[in-house]
Amino acid sequence: MARNGDANRTANQRYREARHAGSPLIDSQTGAKNNSAKFSGAFAPSFTLNVSQSKSTTNGGGMQGGSRGHSDAALPAPEFTSPSDVRNYCNHLRALMVGVSFEVAMGAEILKGVLSTVPDPEGRVGGSKVRAWKVSRKLTKAADAARDAAKNAAACYAMFQREYEEEINRVRHRARKPSAPRMDWAKQ
Repeated sequence: MARNGDANRTANQRYREARHAGSPLIDSQTGAKNNSAKFSGAFAPSFTLNVSQSKSTTNGGGMQGGSRGHSDAALPAPEFTSPSDVRNYCNHLRALMVGVSFEVAMGAEILKGVLSTVPDPEGRVGGSKVRAWKVSRKLTKAADAARDAAKNAAACYAMFQREYEEEINRVRHRARKPSAPRMDWAKQ
């Protein structure tokens, strides 16, 4: 779970407001009591999924050639022509899935909080929390799966380095930068 205090405070505030729907609410910005916001029985969670996209300029990244339909995806095209392509793809996938994992885990907690305020139709003690947990458990599993995808993306590149170490080292000496030109003080 993310340790972002502001996001947690906001989620907790929403949860408390939804839980105490019948009582006057406190406006978080002005501190004044606000009776206008009431909890309706409708379920409409409001969480967003933030995905950042970086555009690659190497290997013709984009649709200028007209042959690739991958320009609107969050991941780079799976063109593995060099070790750096493998590393970049795995790093992009890892970063994307870590962000998705945090967002989905937060969404699961918010969903559980919202649904636990809906009264149990049979009047069972703790029934509303059990029902909310059963529903939000699926989102929690999705967050865990996204976290595991991030781990596996990082492990993929580590395994690539181990399995292809000989080939990488064979060309590594050619990839070194030439030494910088030296000042020749004898020529004046």
